[in-house]
Amino acid sequence: MTGADHQPSLRTRLRSLRPDAFGADPAGARMERIRRSPNFADGVFQNPEGARTRPSGSMLEFAKVYFHKEERVRRSPVGTVPVHATTLADLATPPATGLRVTWLGHSSVLTEIDGRRVLFDPVWGERCSPFGFAGPKRLHPAPLPLASLGPVDAIVISHDHYDHLDLPTIKALAGTDTVFAVPLGVGAHLERWGVPVDRIHELDWNETVQVAGVGLTATPARHFCGRGLRNQQHTLWASWVVAGPEHRVYHSGDTGYFSGFQDIGAEHGPFDATMIQVGAYSEYWPDIHMTPAEGLRAHLDLQGGRPHGALLPIHWGTFNLAPHPWSEPGEWMKDVADEAGQTVALPRPGEPFEPSGDVPTEPWWRAVAHPITRPWQLSEVMDTAPAHREEVDLAGER
Repeated sequence: MTGADHQPSLRTRLRSLRPDAFGADPAGARMERIRRSPNFADGVFQNPEGARTRPSGSMLEFAKVYFHKEERVRRSPVGTVPVHATTLADLATPPATGLRVTWLGHSSVLTEIDGRRVLFDPVWGERCSPFGFAGPKRLHPAPLPLASLGPVDAIVISHDHYDHLDLPTIKALAGTDTVFAVPLGVGAHLERWGVPVDRIHELDWNETVQVAGVGLTATPARHFCGRGLRNQQHTLWASWVVAGPEHRVYHSGDTGYFSGFQDIGAEHGPFDATMIQVGAYSEYWPDIHMTPAEGLRAHLDLQGGRPHGALLPIHWGTFNLAPHPWSEPGEWMKDVADEAGQTVALPRPGEPFEPSGDVPTEPWWRAVAHPITRPWQLSEVMDTAPAHREEVDLAGER
């Protein structure tokens, strides 16, 4: 045997140079399962309805909007974001109603449901980026240290973009006993980062796993995936239903509006609370993120067409990911929800609330936001077919 026989292949050497944050590509039995999925065709996962996953329109025009000095200033708060100061103490007492929801910023939400704790899309990192020196940086600190959060029964991941699947957070959680529920293919990333395979449940759409007496169901979403330079679309994206003996909640992950919300609601609803993505929208990617008007329409679809439960707007306020003003998602959602008679929860990051109890509704962001104009029209939510404002997310949604 020659010395050359011991040399690693070019592919192996290149893989060793791959940043750890890129994760791992599905392979072997995992990839075979992906190929058998009814949602996988022509070598990629498919959306439930057609969707443009790359920015549309003129990139020159987009650059003019995105880098325009006056508009860029409006995409950040003017002062310190008022994070809730007593999150840890508030969580020490069990919820009186059996259901409590704590928005921790962006799409990270702790749900205490029927005696169990489910953590959605935990992101404690400083940047949603594969690099520690570049990429969108947090606009407010996490409301409490990850180590202080305490035991969690299940961690649910919606998809593998950097602002939802965070390497430092997952590595910190890998050393716990927590079970992970993720869409197909995402388990490859977790394994690379040290999560034992026996603690990973990978689900296709409409599959359910029981964890500690709570059902976790992956449901369709209209989005896309990818972390590396080669985006192979081999990891699925999902919204999630969590159903306990007494309560049930819905987390949208990232998604464009689509007719499937009605089907999800008919199958799994109504919900005591929904967590709906309403930020990082733009006319350059209208199919993969929702505006607040579309988010409210999605909530109503999930609830059988009528106001019900509490709607928590997520995916806004923590990272600057799109051209719209920082506070616009909050203002827009407050307006359209009020008009529709829908209870909308507007907590400060880290402020727990019980959906059937006192729900925070004060527009806390106004104290640290630039004044904005209202480009939206009221009554648009109640239209039969919600109109896209032709809006999408530039940063590749990362």
